[in-house]
Amino acid sequence: MRAPAYELTRCVVCGSADSIELTDDVGVRAEIEELWAFHGRRLRDGVPPERLMDRVAFSEPPPVRLVRCTGCGFVYRNPIERGQEVADIYEDEAPTPEVLRSLHATQRRAYRAQASRLMRVLGRRGTGVEVGSYVGAFLAAARAVGVRFEGVDVNPDVNAFTRALGFTVHDGQLTDLDDERAFDAVAIWNCFDQLADPRAVVHAAWRLLRPDGVLAIRVPNGAYYARLRPELARGGARAAVARALLAQNNLLGFPYRFGFTAESLAHLLARSGFTLRHVHGDVLVPIADEWTRGWAAVEERLVKLALGVAARASASWAPWLEVYAVKAE
Repeated sequence: MRAPAYELTRCVVCGSADSIELTDDVGVRAEIEELWAFHGRRLRDGVPPERLMDRVAFSEPPPVRLVRCTGCGFVYRNPIERGQEVADIYEDEAPTPEVLRSLHATQRRAYRAQASRLMRVLGRRGTGVEVGSYVGAFLAAARAVGVRFEGVDVNPDVNAFTRALGFTVHDGQLTDLDDERAFDAVAIWNCFDQLADPRAVVHAAWRLLRPDGVLAIRVPNGAYYARLRPELARGGARAAVARALLAQNNLLGFPYRFGFTAESLAHLLARSGFTLRHVHGDVLVPIADEWTRGWAAVEERLVKLALGVAARASASWAPWLEVYAVKAE
């Protein structure tokens, strides 16, 4: 695989060039080593390499440098990979059918809560489109609560798997969909933080939604990472706690292109014609499987249970954020 091409960038939310550095390539490499050590203690011997994906190995290369915008708090890579490079990564991924089936079953259980929350905000049955539909787990969960979702994803091989389950999925991106289409909801659960141009996708969602239609976005919380990152250098118990909280939520090593905050998302959505309706603080979905040691699976449940209570009480303590916004008249 050839090395990615990078470019310097500004904050995609407010346009500011002013930022403070959170970590450089040395710090990122240290975080990745800590991540491998953390999960290495918790995984059984002989775990297949494909089961390490989205736990210690990720689709995108690690960041060279992470900064936080001084204007709106947005966390981002600077320099950043060029947009087409990112699209190529996700288009070319080819998990085995066994992995796809396992992911569908696991994620479908996790998506029930999101489907129910979206239905409560929407307040009616209707139609929707999910950006980054992948294995169709949310499409199945949405159907169960009465919203007929279609998917759109850049990976044609994965889309073929999802279509075989009986769902409508379009190859490409949201910006490729027909201008004449109209939906009650657009959901972006898994990829908003990896998009080449988040603003263009939000504009496309506004165009495709009916009046009072709902846009739902789930992202890793950049403010949470920025708060805990300095603790890693302190050593001792505080560093161990920060390391565990970040690792349990796929934030150690920050394998994302962007780290939105509740404030930066609200700003971006308002500029695109949306009214913020609800912010839900959450944790990463469970990742324990048959290769996780028993004690580690219990540890994950307890940590995420406690952290979930704090996250729902205050979004500032949430490793992950779900934002629900309504298309303004």
